[in-house]
Amino acid sequence: MSDEDRRRELGSNDAPVEAEIEESFDRIVVEGAQRLHRTWPSVLITGFFGGVEVGLGVMAYLAVLHTTGNKLLAGLAFGIGFIALLLAKSELFTEGFLVPIAAVVAREARVGQLVKLWTGTLAANLVGGWCFMWLVMRAFPEWAPTVTESARHFAEAPPNLQSLCLAALGGSTITLMTRMQQGTESVPAKIVAAVAGGFLLSGLPLFHSVLDSLLIFGALHVGAPFGYGQWFGWFVYTAVFNVLGGLLLVTALRLLRSKELLSERRSGSS
Repeated sequence: MSDEDRRRELGSNDAPVEAEIEESFDRIVVEGAQRLHRTWPSVLITGFFGGVEVGLGVMAYLAVLHTTGNKLLAGLAFGIGFIALLLAKSELFTEGFLVPIAAVVAREARVGQLVKLWTGTLAANLVGGWCFMWLVMRAFPEWAPTVTESARHFAEAPPNLQSLCLAALGGSTITLMTRMQQGTESVPAKIVAAVAGGFLLSGLPLFHSVLDSLLIFGALHVGAPFGYGQWFGWFVYTAVFNVLGGLLLVTALRLLRSKELLSERRSGSS
């Protein structure tokens, strides 16, 4: 008897992978297809609220950092933003590196729909985040030195090897956080994943095209020593390497692990 035959005999399903992986794969593909079949207004509204709600995490981060000066503690507080995204069913651009792509690869949606989701969500995230940070900095003007110093770490970072690696790690971290949340139906477990992801992204800190843009917007609202041009230069290479990190370090390997399930899905869609 081969190892695969023995695994099927011991398992509770007849699929070519373990039952837990099959169930998680099915959830990912179904949710990805639902996201990709949204209308433009739905994509933009969901993305706008994603930018606003993750701003709650940025606000918590700044509050703790201003009070304690400790980035690790502030990173723990940032998890509030990811919890808000999770429970309010909003979405960040960088959460689209696994779930929608799995649906496209499984032929449950088209590449054009993925492009619509990415571009619409990203633009709406930034607009929502810009508006929310205007409110935050008007409400807490005493945070101006804190947000400016935090933002300079990103806006003035040169596109060197360290910055590119930080951006790749940022993309892979949030994609893995998404995978962990999709791997369970337990809400407490999903919240733990959100807090862990927020801590790694903000506490270290890694480079994240949307989250860190909110810090930069906050600094720009209070007269930062840099402008939107510097933000955009940082944003472009960070977004590109966020995508590469998420796709190459997490998504491609997860899809390879589920290649038999993908083949079955494709056959069913033919």
